[in-house]
Amino acid sequence: MDKQIRVLVADDHVVVRLGLVTLINRQPDMMVVAEAASGQEVVDLWKAHRPDVGLLDLRMPGLTGVEATQAVRATDPQARIIVLTIHKGDDAVYRALRAGAQGYLLKDVRSKDLLAGIRSVYDGQPCLPPEITARVLKRIRHAELTAREVSVLKLVAKGLSNRQIAEKLNVSEATAKSDVASVLAKLGAQDRTHAVTMALVRNIIDLEDLRGGDSSAD
Repeated sequence: MDKQIRVLVADDHVVVRLGLVTLINRQPDMMVVAEAASGQEVVDLWKAHRPDVGLLDLRMPGLTGVEATQAVRATDPQARIIVLTIHKGDDAVYRALRAGAQGYLLKDVRSKDLLAGIRSVYDGQPCLPPEITARVLKRIRHAELTAREVSVLKLVAKGLSNRQIAEKLNVSEATAKSDVASVLAKLGAQDRTHAVTMALVRNIIDLEDLRGGDSSAD
């Protein structure tokens, strides 16, 4: 038998992780060498085991899948990583690939396609299904929000007014108003509610970003 593909599996849901481990270990050309339940564990276990391929969830405690990918690639530039997630928004895909992931698969992927993806990435080829590639191309056409505009968007999602956003970010109300207008323009949104809806669909923000805050708005 040729060399087995050594895989690290990372998912904070035990049942999901166990299913992946069982599936992979049943393949004669693969073996799971490490299991992680958090982003920091991914980084630590990668250094300890140096797997051939990493299979990472996007949302994990502590470091996210994107942050873990960045950290791993910083210490191992040749690291081959596939993101396996439920998040299919174009911004989620874009962030993962920009961080250095070579593959992006949704959790409803068929077992044979997941295994083919692992083999593909191990061989140095990307693993991007047509629908994911389409989302990347769509994302590239969008103007990118700055870090502050994302912060503004999260505050808009919590229902804060321009004045409240200005206080939170320690800027003038005019600057906050300008930032909100810029966010709406870049997203192509008609109003604040539309902007938040679009941001959720594209995974620029998560449902957690809607919690808290004041319900008033300008």
